[in-house]
Amino acid sequence: MTDTTTGPLSGSPAFSGFSVDDLDAACAFYEDVLGLATSSEPEMGGVAHLHLAGGRDVLVYAKGADHTPASYTALNFPVPDVDAAVDVLTRRGVEFLQYDQPPTDPTGVMRAGGPLIAWFTDPAGNVFSVIEQR
Repeated sequence: MTDTTTGPLSGSPAFSGFSVDDLDAACAFYEDVLGLATSSEPEMGGVAHLHLAGGRDVLVYAKGADHTPASYTALNFPVPDVDAAVDVLTRRGVEFLQYDQPPTDPTGVMRAGGPLIAWFTDPAGNVFSVIEQR
């Protein structure tokens, strides 16, 4: 059996990342619509950090024409009230995705078991969610 507590990555402060086709448009959406902070890394060219609660950062990088949106939920945002979050984001121009499975209601909220959750995309087509955690 391998001891996983002393491996070469066990103390690494890992972070995640995803690509976008237009870094400026993505950062404007994250800041102006979602209300999140971002910072760019000019020396790295085409790279920004999305600053999340709890001191976590996500790397966002420009991939231009080679960009393919994530085929999974890239970011989940826990919120105390999904309906309130959906309402605010809808007023800010966010369009929530509609799914047959799992079924979503007319506002985009999935209410068929498990926590309430609603999915939307960033300007690059990456899927995000708001998920209720009380």
